[in-house]
Amino acid sequence: MSLQTTVKISNVTNLSDARYCAGMGVDLLGFSMDADSPNYVNPTRFAEIRSWVAGVHIVGETTSTDPDEIETLLTTYQPDLLQVEEAAMLPYLSRFGKPLMLHISLSQLTLDQLETLLATTHADVEYFLIDSPATVQLNEELKAAIKPLSVRYPILLGFGASAETVQALLAELPAAGLALTGGDETAPGNRDFGDLMDVLEAIEVDG
Repeated sequence: MSLQTTVKISNVTNLSDARYCAGMGVDLLGFSMDADSPNYVNPTRFAEIRSWVAGVHIVGETTSTDPDEIETLLTTYQPDLLQVEEAAMLPYLSRFGKPLMLHISLSQLTLDQLETLLATTHADVEYFLIDSPATVQLNEELKAAIKPLSVRYPILLGFGASAETVQALLAELPAAGLALTGGDETAPGNRDFGDLMDVLEAIEVDG
């Protein structure tokens, strides 16, 4: 299977998501390494899930701003990429030799601030994952503001994609890809993929 664009699945917590997404041709699977996160995957469970998937890049997700803690997480989990939320740490973290992904929420900065942030940090970043709370809608004004940024910078769009809108979204915004979110199993090995499956199937490439 293959998809029209690069896709990252955030907050993967179970083998069902990991295997389904890998089979669909998803490029990046993200796992929370933070013990205080509701989506936390402990190292043992992480290693178990990782052993069952192939052909994907593993993203270690953390909100930590403690360099020593992050170094310990990298040693423990050995992800292919590291996702953080603190831009000021990027130059320091680049010394670990892992491609970096910066998670940005549009609720925390203006569009001018977003443009400045992308311009000043892109040299250290493999991808910018930009998402938004439900209160911020991807309307025409916001799309017009993000479009030139998505041409210049490797942006993964973390909002605005549904099965009905994803084709138009990809046509309008030349972003590097999409970021979707995993979910919980209803029972071990049993998962209702719902919206996630619908979006992936909408961008599936035949053949």
